[in-house]
Amino acid sequence: MIEIENVRLRYGAKEILKGVNLHVKKGETLVILGASGSGKSTLLKLIIGLLKPSEGIVRVDGKNISLMTEEELNKERRHMAMVFQYSALFDSMSVGDNVAFGLRMHTNMSEEEIKKVVDEKLHLVGLDGISDLMPANLSGGMKKRVSLARAITLNQDIILYDEPTAGLDPIRSTDISLLIKKMQNELHATSIVVTHDLKSANMVADRMAFLYEGSFLLIGTPGDLYDSSDKRIQQFMNGWPSNDAMKKGV
Repeated sequence: MIEIENVRLRYGAKEILKGVNLHVKKGETLVILGASGSGKSTLLKLIIGLLKPSEGIVRVDGKNISLMTEEELNKERRHMAMVFQYSALFDSMSVGDNVAFGLRMHTNMSEEEIKKVVDEKLHLVGLDGISDLMPANLSGGMKKRVSLARAITLNQDIILYDEPTAGLDPIRSTDISLLIKKMQNELHATSIVVTHDLKSANMVADRMAFLYEGSFLLIGTPGDLYDSSDKRIQQFMNGWPSNDAMKKGV
């Protein structure tokens, strides 16, 4: 479903991605792990076409995203959804209008049909009866779920999650992780989850990929990462302190 081949991305002299390769199978959930600044979120933006690679190919469902015009990309994005780290809801719109946004932009559905879809998606994420509330009235966990409901209104084949549990307490993080698993089971979507949250990663991942300073060190099962002998992977998976912190006695 998603193929990334020898992709490099540069900003001036700085190379963010250094010849990465990644294949994601249809219907699987792949979790991308790695320290801040390793290029994880950048990779999601390449897949959805918000960025173009300096070198290499990004294919989605066999089509080369890298060569598409903006008009062609917009058509392809109807099959993809992105759930942003900070929900990215429109503060001036009600919950219902936020969820309906894509339907009004990309379909000719009547308002009655749109309301039916909005209610269905809010029910799917466990938020019945809140269509008239404003984002300011919601908790962080509720905003995340509204963001997910908005993302799946067009029954997309691919869902990209950028730090979906960031800023949430452990209980709400578990709720979101279970919801991601539910989306996979019910929608059979292909999902890529960028996260630092190992508990969440273990709950949702079919496979994991560890990105380090713009390169993948290992792609495999969760067990493969936990059993890795690479000290950089061991440090992350076990939450060991950085070398700088150890030198300073922190």
